[in-house]
Amino acid sequence: MEDSRDITRMWRVYRTVHQMCKDRNYLVANSDLDRTLDQFRTEYAPAGKVDRARLTFVVQKKDDPTSQMFVFFPDERSVGVKPIREYVNRMTKESVNNCIIIYREKITSGANTAIAAVAGKCRIEKFEEADLLVNITEHELVPQHRLLSDEQKKEILKRYRLKDTQLPRINSEDPIARYYGMLRGQVVQIIRASETAGRYVTYRICM
Repeated sequence: MEDSRDITRMWRVYRTVHQMCKDRNYLVANSDLDRTLDQFRTEYAPAGKVDRARLTFVVQKKDDPTSQMFVFFPDERSVGVKPIREYVNRMTKESVNNCIIIYREKITSGANTAIAAVAGKCRIEKFEEADLLVNITEHELVPQHRLLSDEQKKEILKRYRLKDTQLPRINSEDPIARYYGMLRGQVVQIIRASETAGRYVTYRICM
């Protein structure tokens, strides 16, 4: 029963993380976005238990095939230094500078220190499985968000004659900012429905 619940849980996480990659402008196959629970069970839990190592995948940016990102699913409930080193070694070997680690319950202080130590050469993001059971951007109260490119940001600042410091802010630890993998200085466009104007557009800068 526990394994069956874990399969359903990981199927939901799997869908959300693929949707997240797509929303970050990475190429994601429709077969991964639309994978049913039965298909997921057949592919990743043939023995009745989820094989998290098999869930690992890599994606590339739509507009830049050289910009890639790994997504790792460590099996340990408490992720220590060893898997972090293994992930960094694999990233280095395959010339990939970004990754997301989807962990089960916790990451040890030693592992966090190891992640901080490589911050200069690669970016490692961390999400707990529980945080990805649902896609927060699909909640009815969350307006549509769209991450702007550097060129789009420059265009917006020029159009409204604004400086970075004049834009409303979004904290880098905000759940929406984390979902989109926002970096300091990046701008997100927020589109809300408006009864009078049809839609109301605002912008926020990540700080």
